[in-house]
Amino acid sequence: MRPTALFLSMLAVLALPAAAHASEDEQLWTTASATVKLGEHWRLSQEVVARFSDDRKGLYEIESNTLVGYKLSKAVTIWAGYTHDPQYAGGDFTVMEHRGRQQVTFDNIARIGPVSVSARMRMEERWREGVDGTAWRLRPYVKLVMPFREGGKTALVLSHESFFDLNKTNFQRVQGEERMRNLIAITTPVAKNVNAEIGYLHQHGFRRHADDSNDNVASVSLSFSF
Repeated sequence: MRPTALFLSMLAVLALPAAAHASEDEQLWTTASATVKLGEHWRLSQEVVARFSDDRKGLYEIESNTLVGYKLSKAVTIWAGYTHDPQYAGGDFTVMEHRGRQQVTFDNIARIGPVSVSARMRMEERWREGVDGTAWRLRPYVKLVMPFREGGKTALVLSHESFFDLNKTNFQRVQGEERMRNLIAITTPVAKNVNAEIGYLHQHGFRRHADDSNDNVASVSLSFSF
C-alpha cells in the first residue's frame, strides 16, 4: 500500500464512531499556546484552552498549562509543570482542579513516505479542592502529519490520544481506559512564528453501567514560537 493510501486508511478507521450506543454532545474548543526558547536546551510553554458545550450550556472549562522543558536531543524533550483547571456549568464556576504534569515528547521520530510521526507520553496527578484523593492518569499520544505538497508547511494532521486512569478516587471513577480523542485537522502558518490548526475532534468516553459518551468537537488553535 502506498504511504498516502495508508495514511488515509488510518484516518478513516480513527474517524469511525467508537460505539453505536452513546450520548452525543456538540462542543467548541479554542486553544492558544506559546513556546519560548530560553537557551540551547531550555524551553517554556504556556497553553490556554477554553471549552464550550451544548449539553453544559456554554463554557465548562478553562485549562491553563505551564511547562518547562529540557531538550535531551533534537527529537526528545522532557517537560514538567502545572495545570490550573477551573470548571463551570453554563458559565458558572463549579469546582477547581489542580494538576501536576510530566511528559516526554518525541518530535518527528519516524517517517512513512511523506508522513512524519511524533509522539508524547504524559503523566498527570490531579487534585480537586474540597475532594479527598490524588488521581493518577497516563495519556499516550501519537500524531501523523502529511504536507499537501513536498516541502510545504500546510498539512493534514491526524492524532490519537488515550486516557488511562491508574487509580480510583471520589472524582476519578474509572480504572483503565477512560476516554480517547481522535483529531483530523489542517495546520498552516498564518504569520512568522504563528501557526493555525482547524479541525474536527471526536472524544469518546467509556462509562461503566451507562451509555458511553461521544463529543463532536470543532477545534481551533493558534500556536506561537519565539
